[in-house]
Amino acid sequence: MTQKQLALVSGAGQGLGQALLRKFEVEGLHAVGLVRTPVTEETGLDVRTCDVSDADVTGKVIGGLIQEFGPPKIVVHNPAHLVIQPFLETTQEEFEACWRSMVQSAVILGQAVLQPMVRGGGGAFIVSGATASLRGGAKFGAFASAKFALRGLTQSLAREFQPAGIHVVHTILDGIIDTNRSRDLHSLDPSKMMKPEDIADVYWYLANQPKSTWSHEVDLRPQTEGF
Repeated sequence: MTQKQLALVSGAGQGLGQALLRKFEVEGLHAVGLVRTPVTEETGLDVRTCDVSDADVTGKVIGGLIQEFGPPKIVVHNPAHLVIQPFLETTQEEFEACWRSMVQSAVILGQAVLQPMVRGGGGAFIVSGATASLRGGAKFGAFASAKFALRGLTQSLAREFQPAGIHVVHTILDGIIDTNRSRDLHSLDPSKMMKPEDIADVYWYLANQPKSTWSHEVDLRPQTEGF
């Protein structure tokens, strides 16, 4: 029996992360999620505790997965650390926490998987961005500055690794993703929110685009979202 190829999702919490794991499993891959905080609920998914902003921990976890399953064919970087705070009230620690969660983790993840993926014949490296990747809003200084940096990093990775067969994609998720937590936080009709399963379908399409028509950046938003 042929061993399933590996798909990795960093930031595999409720919502998009777990929807991606389910999508990749349905499509025949062995999907492994990485989360900073241990998962307590039973999901039926392969979710492992790994702080991807810690290089030593991440190297050991991903090295073990590659040894077991081979180089990943799909890697998704999906962590988020949202800080909404007036600039003068935002601490250095909050700025650094945003950067570590979303940028440092992408650097560490990329350094752990990209070379093995090249040796394994290529694959897709997809990074979840946001509206704040393109536009800094009031009280979003920490979050937007990290998302801007993440977008720049992703562009550089695409130009460096695309010739080696790695399809690097940056997605702009311009809207609120429909989760239990977001329904509690936002007074918004769920029909106007982004369905995690629909986003996962798009990520799967991006990971399988023909090499003659690769996208680097794709923006997704609900039909009702202004832009």
